[in-house]
Amino acid sequence: MKSIKVYHYDAFSKKPNKGNPAGVVFNGDQLTDAEMQEIAFKVGFNETAFPVKSEIADLKIRFFTPGHEMNLCGHATMATVYALKANGLLKDKSNLTIETKAGILPVTITSSDDEISITMKQAPPKFKEFKGSKQDLANSIGLKESDLHDDLPILYGSTGTWTLLVPIKELNGLKKMKPNNKEFPSILKEMPKASVHPFCMETYDIHADMYARHFSSPYSGTVEDAVTGTASGVMGAYYAKYIDNNFQEPLNLIIEQGHAIEKDGQVLVQVSTNNNSFDIEITGNAVYVKDIHVLLGN
Repeated sequence: MKSIKVYHYDAFSKKPNKGNPAGVVFNGDQLTDAEMQEIAFKVGFNETAFPVKSEIADLKIRFFTPGHEMNLCGHATMATVYALKANGLLKDKSNLTIETKAGILPVTITSSDDEISITMKQAPPKFKEFKGSKQDLANSIGLKESDLHDDLPILYGSTGTWTLLVPIKELNGLKKMKPNNKEFPSILKEMPKASVHPFCMETYDIHADMYARHFSSPYSGTVEDAVTGTASGVMGAYYAKYIDNNFQEPLNLIIEQGHAIEKDGQVLVQVSTNNNSFDIEITGNAVYVKDIHVLLGN
């Protein structure tokens, strides 16, 4: 039997047990794909990350939900880079490239007064039309169709991982949501494995710009994600394209998430134009919580 140490970090928060938990395993090169999947399943977080060697970037990160491997995960990237930096494994390096299945992404680390801030660029945003039933979609998250925003489109969006962006009229609607994740694949006919990301313009913090929740695909083995980096990034692009397309560059947004499950955190999103698209960067931090020991093969 093999014992694996998993470092538990919470991303997008400075307080342990807030923000979004991620497992980080340093010795990823010594593990098989099946072992990585087993570790992620036994840890049970929405994501467990495995930094490994890369031939084309400073490092590669592989991301696993309890159910399958993902192309990219924002909060687990934050947790991994923070863990590597805090443990001295990046030395004085402040700019690095990370290979993911969503492409090679640049990351910048800023350190001051014992605080580490991490900025990662995401893949160019993409949007696709949702053609399913709005009534069925609303019902699947415990709402009525009348709770959906009248003027903003429901769209699939991605800056590395596809999610369905669902604008809601009021914060109260997000508070009372109860998702039935098993219904998602039959409703999301264009992308049955996508997650669902409802949001609104009302916020808890008066300085924040948007509040969201994130409901996982049933294939992931989890129900709700606390604070989602990739979805926050594509929300920034959505804001720039559909809510305020006359913004002054760069557009800086504070996006809240996690309050409904007492894991509140914030993601800073910066949007700038790039030809006919946008450059998206997210900034956050992380905090060490504890070590977890996983036994493989039992």
